[in-house]
Amino acid sequence: MNLLLTSSGLRNETLRNTLRDMLGKPFSAANVVFVPTASVAEPGDHTWLVEDMTRLHALGWRQFDILELNGLPRQLVLDRLLHADVVYVEGGNHYHLARSITANNLGTGFLEALQSRVYVGVSAGSMIFSQNLTEHSAEVIGDTADLHLLGAKTMDPPFALFDWYLKPHLYSPDFPERDDAWADRITERADFPIYFIDDDTALRVRAGEVDVVTEGRWRFHP
Repeated sequence: MNLLLTSSGLRNETLRNTLRDMLGKPFSAANVVFVPTASVAEPGDHTWLVEDMTRLHALGWRQFDILELNGLPRQLVLDRLLHADVVYVEGGNHYHLARSITANNLGTGFLEALQSRVYVGVSAGSMIFSQNLTEHSAEVIGDTADLHLLGAKTMDPPFALFDWYLKPHLYSPDFPERDDAWADRITERADFPIYFIDDDTALRVRAGEVDVVTEGRWRFHP
C-alpha cells in the first residue's frame, strides 16, 4: 500500500515528484479520482477546495474523475476507485469523511483498492488511517466541535492501520493558532504518537514503513 499523506496537497515540487515516483509513470498516462466528501461538511468559503482541485488538475492527467462517497451504490463507488491509478482524497471534516466510509460499508473495499493504487490524502484525507481517530483523540486534539457538528458523540476509525495520529497545518497562516505552543499543549495531553506537519510536508507510507517528505517543517511526539 502506497500512501502520501499531505497537509495541504501537492504544493511543492518535492511532493509532486514523490507522487510521480510512487506512481511509476507520467501523470499523463494515469487516471486520478478526486474525492471531495470531507469538504462538504465544512461551512463557509470553499475557494481552498477549488484552488487545490485546479492545482491537481493542472498536472495533466489522462482522466480526472470526481467521486462523492455518499449517495451512490457501494459497488459503483468501488468500481470508480478501481478505475483510478491515484485516489486523491480532499480535506475538510475528517469525522464526516470517516463516517461516510463506515456508514456506506466502504472500508474493506476501499483498502483492497488501495493495495494496487497510490493514495494521496489532503488534511482530513490524511487523518482517517489512525486507530486513534476516536472521540478520545477529538478531546485531546481539541476537535470535539467538528465531531459534534455531525450530531455525533462517538467515532469509529474506518481503517485503524496505524497507532500514530496525524495533525496537519502546523505553522499555517490559514490556522494561525497552530504554532509550537499549540502543539506543546496537545502533546502534554496525548497518550498516543502524533505527527504534526506543515503545508509543505507529507508522510510517505510504503509497505508499512513511514518516512517524512518535506520542503517545510514538522514535529513528532512519540
